[in-house]
Amino acid sequence: MSESKKTPAGIDPRGPRFGAAITSALLLTTVFLALDGATLDTAFVLLLVATGLFAIGAIFGNSKHPFGLIFKKFVRPRLAAPKELEDPRPPKFAQLVGLLVAGLGVALHLAGVPNAIAIFAGMSFVAAFLNAAFAFCLGCQIYVGLQRIGLIRKF
Repeated sequence: MSESKKTPAGIDPRGPRFGAAITSALLLTTVFLALDGATLDTAFVLLLVATGLFAIGAIFGNSKHPFGLIFKKFVRPRLAAPKELEDPRPPKFAQLVGLLVAGLGVALHLAGVPNAIAIFAGMSFVAAFLNAAFAFCLGCQIYVGLQRIGLIRKF
């Protein structure tokens, strides 16, 4: 197996943080709207959008994610080169975690569970905010933990 197959090309770690900042704003708005019955339908649509964005990130990775593309085209050219690149697999896994959490909120709302949108958008918001504000990627930490116990193979 060639070296490029074993270790994917690194990504600028500021890209996922940029996306997490936008995602945080989207999810906080979703939570806020979900708390009022008059705007619950709008909150549901926003959670669907967030779920779709998580799906793109989980399937294609940060480099093909809309926020990653915005970062690459408009933000990164204005910044100095990153000090080091990051393995793209943990952020991609984090997108999968976001997809599962947001998707569960969508499914439970459709099943009639009260406050499902607010609860699951809130949980997703906390994870996105931790990444955006403190560079602490909760999904990435889960990925590393799963590697440590052998559920995800190390390269």
